[in-house]
Amino acid sequence: MLNYIIRRLLFLPIVLLAVTFCIFLTTAFLSPYQMLSAYVDSPDELRRYRGNLDVLVEKYGLDEPFHVRYWSWLKKVVRGDLGYSESANMLVAEALSKRLPGTLELALFAVIPVVVGGVLLGQISAMHHNKPVDHGVRIFAIVGWSLPDFVFGLIFLMYFYGVLRWFPPGRLSVWADQIVFSSSFVRYTGLNTIDAILNGEWAVLWDALRHMVGPVITLAYLWWAFILRITRSSMLDVLNKDYVRTARAKGLPEGKVISRHVTRNAMIPVATVAGMMVIGLLGGVVIVETVFDFKGIGLLMAQGAQQLDYTLVLGTTLFFGMLLVVGNLVVDVLYAVIDPRVRLE
Repeated sequence: MLNYIIRRLLFLPIVLLAVTFCIFLTTAFLSPYQMLSAYVDSPDELRRYRGNLDVLVEKYGLDEPFHVRYWSWLKKVVRGDLGYSESANMLVAEALSKRLPGTLELALFAVIPVVVGGVLLGQISAMHHNKPVDHGVRIFAIVGWSLPDFVFGLIFLMYFYGVLRWFPPGRLSVWADQIVFSSSFVRYTGLNTIDAILNGEWAVLWDALRHMVGPVITLAYLWWAFILRITRSSMLDVLNKDYVRTARAKGLPEGKVISRHVTRNAMIPVATVAGMMVIGLLGGVVIVETVFDFKGIGLLMAQGAQQLDYTLVLGTTLFFGMLLVVGNLVVDVLYAVIDPRVRLE
């Protein structure tokens, strides 16, 4: 097991380097002036040389060959310097740190209904194969998997906010936002729900939960349908294995057959998909956050793209790319823990 983890860790820097190169490659056709904000040490430099940007182009070597510009950018990234975002009017790293709690909170609240609901209904569907319950669950899952998340989100907003006025967009109401950013409110984690509990602000907690219902359900429905289908397929595959038939032939109660022989083996592919799902929730919230005006990294990236803020798009893309690579490593290690056969590959 230790050798397996060491091999994965040794391979990690190579993958991360490849990710940075592929991301920076997308800037190859941009002019030096469009990339200046990714290199400057402070926003004051951009203001000071606004009328003579050639000075900065020469200073940071943006007229040099591609590999030289890449190496210069990579050294800044390693130091945590992702450049300055003109649309956000702050450093990209600072903008990411401010928006990360929103995306993290959204993903955390979406994981619970996805995993619990998807696995449970997938097991029920498999145990009632080709029966009315199975057909009903499958239809519900197919609808969820086929319906684009932005369509589902807009329908949710139209009815539950436009008509019923129950679940508004945004992350907080104006009055709650004023409380959260007041001097009397301590921001322990940046997660509104957790901080509201720690500060004893129950009205803020309720308001934060109301604003999260729409984006959480929109995210959860898509991934819930996916987890359900994976669980159902895996359960059906294991139910047809010889060792399951042997266990039944020995007279073991059906409950023990399911719990001891079926569920544990069926959960191996589900655990892998669930791990990737968490990464997907963190990295795939751009559309959902935009639809619900939920202030997270996804909305930040969308706003940067709309305003042609190349530095911000480059920084957020790099963040999501790093997140995906590290998340894959964690999933590989967890998969090896669940299935010992992987360690021998």
